[in-house]
Amino acid sequence: MPYPVAENYILDAEAALGGKLPERYRGWITRSNGGEVEARKDTWQVHPLEDRSDRKRFARSANHVVRETEQARKWPTFPATAIAIASNGTGDLLVLQQKASEFSDMVYLWSHESGELLPIAKSIDDLAIES
Repeated sequence: MPYPVAENYILDAEAALGGKLPERYRGWITRSNGGEVEARKDTWQVHPLEDRSDRKRFARSANHVVRETEQARKWPTFPATAIAIASNGTGDLLVLQQKASEFSDMVYLWSHESGELLPIAKSIDDLAIES
């Protein structure tokens, strides 16, 4: 179940990730910190931002973007300038790429098997949101 997240947690994530998140992604994650999207005929669980405002939100955000990105970077083919924003449960990830001091809106699919990075949406807003 998606839930909103406060600006201070967005700023914390940006500091940990080393770049500013794109405005469209920020708007989306502010409204629904987590949830699911559909892309390439697959359902993706969107990684929330860590939310320490209470125990319930802290537990619900255990698989947060910073943690999932740190885990993904252990794969030799994961792009060094990418952050993991969603997973389909099979090892593949939806990612954003860093350009200078900020991340671009373009959403890519990273294949854990081939290491390929394929553009799939101009922004997270362009993905089908599941209710």
